[in-house]
Amino acid sequence: MWTVIDSPIGELRLVEHDDAITAIEFSPFGPADGRVRGPRDDAHPVLVEAARQLAAYFARDLKEFDLPLAPGGTEFQQRVWVELAAIGYGETASYGEIAHRLGKTNAASRAVGLANGSNPIPIVVPCHRVIGANGTLTGYAGGVARKQVLLSLEQDALF
Repeated sequence: MWTVIDSPIGELRLVEHDDAITAIEFSPFGPADGRVRGPRDDAHPVLVEAARQLAAYFARDLKEFDLPLAPGGTEFQQRVWVELAAIGYGETASYGEIAHRLGKTNAASRAVGLANGSNPIPIVVPCHRVIGANGTLTGYAGGVARKQVLLSLEQDALF
C-alpha cells in the first residue's frame, strides 16, 4: 500500500508492505523498480502514522521517529542504515566516520556512500545527515537542495 503527502521538500510517497514502511520516495515519482507497492490506501494505519510523524518532524515537533521499518537491502547496506539511524537529530557524520563505526577503514567510505545513496527510507533513516569529510554537502538521492532544507530544519530547531 502507499499514500502521498505534501511536505516542505515536495510530495513524498510513503510505501508500506506487511505493516512496515519499506520506502519514502521523492517526487517526481519513478517506476516501481521491483519494489512492492500495491494500491493506494490513504487510510492504512501504518501510512497514517508515518504521515503524522513526518508532519510533526517538519513542524520541528518530532526528533525521533518510531515506525516499523523494513528496508530491503544487502547485509552491508542494512548495517550502514543502522549506523545512519544512530546519527542524532541535528548532528552529522562523514562517510569515513560511518565506515569506522562499522569497523572498516576510510577505504570503505565509497561503499558507505553507495549504501547511503541506496537508503529506501530517507528522512526516517537520516541519510541526509551524512556529509563529506571536509564538512561539505555531498550528493543526496533527493537532491542537494532537499538535503540542505532537512539539515537547516534540524539546525534551526536546536536553537
